[in-house]
Amino acid sequence: MKNAMKKNNARTILIKNGTIATLGEKNRVLSGHALLIEGGLIKKIAPQKSFRGKYTKVIDASGKLVMPGFINAHMHFYSTFARGLGKAAPSRSFVEILDNLWWRLDKKLTNADSYYSAVIPLIDAVRKGTTTIIDHHASPFSITGSLSAVEKAVRETGLRACLCYEVSDRDGKERAKEGLDENTAFIANAAAKDDGMVKAMFGLHASFTVSDETLEEAAYRGHKLGAGFHVHTAESQADQLHCESHHKVRVVERLRDFGILGRKSIAAHCVHVNPKEVEILAETGTAVVHNPQSNANNSVGIADVTGMTEKGVLVGLGTDAMTVNMMEEVRCGLWLQHLKRDPSQGFMEMANALLVNNAKIANRYFKGVGELKEGCAADLAVIDYLPPTPMDASNFAGHLIFGVSQSSVDTTICAGKVLMEGKKLKLDIDEAEVSRKSAELAKKLWSRF
Repeated sequence: MKNAMKKNNARTILIKNGTIATLGEKNRVLSGHALLIEGGLIKKIAPQKSFRGKYTKVIDASGKLVMPGFINAHMHFYSTFARGLGKAAPSRSFVEILDNLWWRLDKKLTNADSYYSAVIPLIDAVRKGTTTIIDHHASPFSITGSLSAVEKAVRETGLRACLCYEVSDRDGKERAKEGLDENTAFIANAAAKDDGMVKAMFGLHASFTVSDETLEEAAYRGHKLGAGFHVHTAESQADQLHCESHHKVRVVERLRDFGILGRKSIAAHCVHVNPKEVEILAETGTAVVHNPQSNANNSVGIADVTGMTEKGVLVGLGTDAMTVNMMEEVRCGLWLQHLKRDPSQGFMEMANALLVNNAKIANRYFKGVGELKEGCAADLAVIDYLPPTPMDASNFAGHLIFGVSQSSVDTTICAGKVLMEGKKLKLDIDEAEVSRKSAELAKKLWSRF
């Protein structure tokens, strides 16, 4: 693996002739405008005629939509090595899926596996215009240094990522302690670098695999470090049943009681939460991340995004490793909200989860992502799209879900660096060699499965 991306440090980049969708709280759809990038930030957005200088690089976005890069608020890079794996026994419940597939797979991961299983989806994320990813890692028999291995992959692909290690007692107290230490060390390391590209959270698997002792220690360490927590929450009804029978409270109540919830924390899934738990999530400012394709695939149910949004919960969108294509995920999420309620509900809730709320969540860790505005991060996706009907801020979500989603990403830029242009990667990575090595390692892992 080569170390760094190709020299791609253009001091100024002008993007012209495209249609610009700024997103943010007050989305603007601008024609006849150009966008100037300087020093990794958006320097200026203005009518195209006002740009008369010389620029290091000029990108012609004719026939294309220029918008912020997508954000994936819940991901598992290591799931790459399950692709094509046919050894898992058929599973009739969520817990059986964990036992038969995921907990067998993650026990076999090495740090090399963690690195290569991250590089592959990160490269694909560049192709899909996804520039920021919040990941949740697990490798219980290769914990120490695993987040650094994932970080290496993130930095080589030039994307932004917020990482954590999944602490759990399911493999014993020694592994739980090592997971606590890995989070602690990595959070401190990321804070020391403070470069805006790699951030950290304190990862926890789920209430039903984390003891009171471990939860208390995680809360102590996380608060001392000023970190938020990233935890699977009521993904399956089994999580609630375990919590009620062992702890006499519901999952969200237990997490609140241990100080796990808050503005910097993410409660992933929340498929099986009741009205009282929704109130707690809203009151604590905890972000919920919906993962519709994964929930459907695991047959755990459909989270009530519409209902949680109505109660003031900040609901974002993740993929749980089913894809890195956020436009595919938002479409699936919309269909499932219609199925859960009726076709008149869920449209703006799902669109906002992707286009507005994911940026709000990501900006709890990063600065200025998810919006095209002067001073914000220069993270962009340039997508082939000629609107066949009028397009403005009022109907942009409809164009995105029913039109843009079916188009190709042409150019991806993160922190002012062009990672893909004209659908060609601009990374100093030999993709064929990475895929070959990944397949070699996956084959070895499968033999240990």
